[in-house]
Parts: sequence; C-alpha cells; structure tokens
Amino acid sequence: MKLTPEQHAQFERDGYLFFPSLFTPEEVANLNAAVPELYARREAYNVREKGSDAVRTNFAAHLYSEPFARLARHPRMVEPVQDLFGEELYMHQFKINGKMAFEGDVWQWHQDYGTWKNDDLMPTERAMNVAIFLDDVNEFNGPLMFIPGSHKKGVVDAKHDLATTSYPLWTVDNALITQLVRRAGDKDGGIVSPKGPAGSMILFHSCLVHASTSNLSPWNRVSVYLSLCTVSNHIRRFKRPEYIAHRVFDPIACLPDDCLVRDYPVDLPWKDGMPAQALETSLDVLKVAA
Repeated sequence: MKLTPEQHAQFERDGYLFFPSLFTPEEVANLNAAVPELYARREAYNVREKGSDAVRTNFAAHLYSEPFARLARHPRMVEPVQDLFGEELYMHQFKINGKMAFEGDVWQWHQDYGTWKNDDLMPTERAMNVAIFLDDVNEFNGPLMFIPGSHKKGVVDAKHDLATTSYPLWTVDNALITQLVRRAGDKDGGIVSPKGPAGSMILFHSCLVHASTSNLSPWNRVSVYLSLCTVSNHIRRFKRPEYIAHRVFDPIACLPDDCLVRDYPVDLPWKDGMPAQALETSLDVLKVAA
C-alpha cells in the first residue's frame, strides 16, 4: 500500500494519517474473536487497569496468536511506514490496548518516542505507530487525541509518571501542552480526535503528542498498535522485558493482502509459553557494528 504525494505532504504537516474503514468487517471479526481468550490469560504480558481486572494492554500477541501474527505482517499496516522511511522495518512493540467500557483509564499526554528513547535507547525517532480500531470509536469511549504538527517540536522534556495509571509513562507537562495546542490552532483545531468504525487505521509520528481520556461509556474501545522501527534504528538497551520492547531486529516480511481471511502459516515462537529470558532485563548498552 503506497502513499500518494498528497498523503506524504499531509503526514509531514500534521504528523498523522487516518484511513477510515481500511479493514473489512470480516477481517476485524477474525481479530476480535481472538481477543477474549488473550485477555483471560494470567500472564505478565497482560497489564491490567489500576484497581481493576480489566486489561489495559496485552503485549506481544503476534508471538503466540495466529490472527495477530498475520496482522503484524499485513501490508496495509507495514508498507505505508516503509514508504515514509524508505527502509525496512522491524517490530519494536505490539499491543492490543483494551480501553474497556466504564473501566478504561486515561493515557496521559506523551510522545511515544520519549519512552523509546529514555527506556530503550532508540537512537532517533525513525519509528512510528500504526493503529487499527477493533471497535467503533466515538467521542464517548476514549478516542485518541492528537495535537497536529506537534511532531515538529522534536523530542520534548518529559517526566516519568509512575503513579497515575498501572503503566509507567514519560509524560508531557500541562504548560507545554497548552503552548503546543495554541500553536496548532487552539480551539480551532489545536486538538483533533480521529473517530470512525471498526477497521479504521491511524498512522502517526513517534514524536506526535497524544493522549486519550478514560472510557465512561458502555462501549469498549479496543485497538491494536504496531510500533514499527527502521532496522538501522533498533534499540540499544534491554531495560524493559522483551514482551514490551522486542529484541529481534529482523525485517518484517509481509504476507499477502488477504492474510486476515486465509490461513497463511506464521511462526509463533511463544505458542508454548513466554520464555524465561523474555523477563530478563539489563542496563548494558548493546555493541553495534560501525
């Protein structure tokens, strides 16, 4: 899936692209059917909400779930990022974020690259997120909010918030958020929130400042996030467990476009359980060949 020159220009200007209904109801249904069993597992890779049994984030499903292993190799999600970077990609992170009805907590204002830089020693921001809605997303169930053009600010100062939610995050302070929103148009477009039916997709820059509110509605808002990084820009430290920040830097080989509705074989290295070394961490810096 190649981007048009207009889409390249829009991404450069705004820091994100939105593709409503890019995946069919059948494709989305095949993914949704696998989620309840994944969320029911009592594993370290299922991070639950603070004070709740609801899953906040399921990590690394592409390593043990066939439907999500195929999604991780889907050309509609991988090729646009490869087109923008002009380089092969590896999977830095794979998440199924479950902002569940009445229980889904906030995601504070942040840049994804802030965490990847501070925790994983990712050298530059040559990485980005691609998200697919598994549920309809509306103004009530905690949609993503972006500050258009905020990626042009580059990497901003952030603090490590360990208390607000069950998941630690490098967050941006309110004063800078106010400044960025004003620069982007204040009440006239300074914050945008792409919404649409299940199967819609968002591609956004790793420095784009974004957040989402809690879900007080009776509707789930489950989304899948592929964090794709250029192979040359792989992380240099394994401070976080492997199920959060992956350590295999091989280029992604895409499957055919119909891979969500046909049973193409995929490798599932964790199908018999997550290996013990996936929990091991280190502050050592990787040696990289010149």
